[in-house]
Amino acid sequence: MKKPLLGYGRYLLLLLLPCFAFHPTSVDRREVSTALFAANTQETFDTGTKTDYATGTVALTTGNWILTDGVLGATDADRKNGAQAVRLQGAGKLTMDFYLPTGASTITIQHAIYGSDGSSSWELWAQAQSCNCNKWTKLGNTVSTTSNTLQTAAFTANISGNVKFEIRKTSGGSARLNLDDFAVTEFGTAAPSVDNNNIALGNPSGAVTDVSYFDNYLLVKPQYVMSYNRDQGKPNWVSWHLDIADRDTANRQNDFRNDPSLPDGWYQVQSTSYSGSGFDRGHNCPSADRTSTLENNSATFFMTNMMPQAPNNNQKTWADLENYTRTFLPGNEVYVICGSYGVGGVGSNNATVVNTLDQGRVTVPARCWKVIVVLPVGDNDASRVNANTRIIAIDTPNVNSIDTNWGTYRTSVDAIEKATGYDLLSNLPVDVQTVIESKVDNGPTI
Repeated sequence: MKKPLLGYGRYLLLLLLPCFAFHPTSVDRREVSTALFAANTQETFDTGTKTDYATGTVALTTGNWILTDGVLGATDADRKNGAQAVRLQGAGKLTMDFYLPTGASTITIQHAIYGSDGSSSWELWAQAQSCNCNKWTKLGNTVSTTSNTLQTAAFTANISGNVKFEIRKTSGGSARLNLDDFAVTEFGTAAPSVDNNNIALGNPSGAVTDVSYFDNYLLVKPQYVMSYNRDQGKPNWVSWHLDIADRDTANRQNDFRNDPSLPDGWYQVQSTSYSGSGFDRGHNCPSADRTSTLENNSATFFMTNMMPQAPNNNQKTWADLENYTRTFLPGNEVYVICGSYGVGGVGSNNATVVNTLDQGRVTVPARCWKVIVVLPVGDNDASRVNANTRIIAIDTPNVNSIDTNWGTYRTSVDAIEKATGYDLLSNLPVDVQTVIESKVDNGPTI
């Protein structure tokens, strides 16, 4: 299960979906709905009555729903599109007491703060009947509700077969949350996959191009996409696509420099910020992955693309893996997501753990990680990833005494997700995620 992350339902489509892990158990027959659903199904919450916060079941147009610490509110302070909306307080929940028989491709939910209450956070969870269990799995990121007008949170699910959903208010407290117009598009009607997009496999942290999200700021460049952390002076993660078109004869530019594309007022890490620290300016997206033009190569030298990396990690272990990744070309294309987490590394100056550089403006990570997805050249990339696709995941200590054999540090995507709280490869079908994210690569390393 992923840790809660900053929500952004009012800004972007959430393209994040964690893996399902199911365990057999019994199913209560009363939960199986006999209703038939059209390609687009919407619950408006305008029928039914529930005026007290005690847990109870209410009959609505789509079927029976269970409200825990919730009511159907029709006051002037309730934010609603029709006659009424769900209102949750405390740790309230809104739960389907039936399964949708046609699966789910996307889900949209209207949400707003109740009256003049403060902000709330909430999550969407799913349960598939096919597993014959009662295990719930969180979809996407935690959503933050801050507006007193209804906003849309959208989730991509791609779940086939019978499925039901539950909304959980996670912020607790006295602030109340309105929910309205719960809409589901049936499985099989999702938009086609995007090819050669640097973030085609998902936005791991739900990063947003909004200055309010200073620790999870979405920075998009033609050469790569990242979640930038202003207060750490480095990326949380960087994602990019690599194929033979990205490789040509452009020379390495070595023009390390500050990134003026950051929002006004944010500190721009300088080319000299790591000087004398015992740590390299370690690329996330490597220079050699962008040699098609001088401009593309130069873009990899923005300091927003750097992390403080122990020299032997950067120049040996990490570099060897980067070189190995490029050997898959030209017959394959590769998606790479990498980043760092934790605080405190050991560079080349001495054996002392260093936490920050540049007068505290740049965090030295404790670990550096990378996930590589290898595909034969083709179309509809995300849809072509399957249980047999080679996935290489590594998680290395950021120390100069590191083993130079990167294969030593192979791990699973699941393990990196647990360590970081991110939702990697979230645009892939759920059944594929379930298989590939638990595997540890055992393929060749040279």
